[in-house]
Amino acid sequence: MDFSHQVEGCIFPLHTSVTLFLLSYCDCKIFKLCLVPTGESTDISLKNVVPQDVEVQIISRQELPPIVQNCCLPAIVEKPDNFCRAGLAVVLRHIIQKSYEADPSKKEILELLGFKKTCLKACAEVSQWTRLCELTIPLAIENFLRESSDQHPAIPAEILQLEKKLSEPVRVHNDDKLRRQKLKQQKAAGVGPSLAKEKAMGRVHRQETSQELDSTSENLELKVAFSKLTVQEEPAATNREPPHIRKAKASDLPPLEHVFAEGLYFTLADIVLLPCIHHFLVRFI
Repeated sequence: MDFSHQVEGCIFPLHTSVTLFLLSYCDCKIFKLCLVPTGESTDISLKNVVPQDVEVQIISRQELPPIVQNCCLPAIVEKPDNFCRAGLAVVLRHIIQKSYEADPSKKEILELLGFKKTCLKACAEVSQWTRLCELTIPLAIENFLRESSDQHPAIPAEILQLEKKLSEPVRVHNDDKLRRQKLKQQKAAGVGPSLAKEKAMGRVHRQETSQELDSTSENLELKVAFSKLTVQEEPAATNREPPHIRKAKASDLPPLEHVFAEGLYFTLADIVLLPCIHHFLVRFI
């Protein structure tokens, strides 16, 4: 992993902070960690920056295995130093897979890869979402943090792009089923689908009604999200939905709202974005 500097307990570049964050989250100790300073000095103190139970070696780029020296870090080398995985998303996905293989009881770790294990699998060259998480957000936050502390820098365009992404309706594999469950909840609470659609389109102005709808809407999304975080499958419904729910048109179903970056489930994308957004908010606020 690269190492340029540390400020207030944060290691830069942010790719390194993200990698260390995932290793800590997975409680993974099967990798030998090496930090490669971007400068010439290797006399670096990592006190209060790296978890105490994690052993980190400081080495120069010239000391790296030849296969890694020309790679973009972070990278993982497999013995006997003839196979290398490089790039943030590739490295993070490999850490998750190896952590699960080391302890198959940690199913919540494997769930970070999302539906069909495809979270951040597409490379940044072909996926706008991977590019945003892996490249543009970390770089934008690093540039933001370099701005003079005497100034109040503008919010990076990449943060606004992420905000726009999070405002879009959630798309999940069981989208129709969950939206019908949400409609059923709203009906039970006395909130009609037309009101839900108006809220999504920004036409609801009464604060009381909006708060009531938000509370009703969050129930389903949070229930689904927490069931996934605790690796619990929701019990299968024994009864069919009422006819008015089953026959409702797709256009009349309420949209699902984001709980996490990719929708309802905590994934690798959240692991990547959390350290970046945290440092942005600490500086901005």
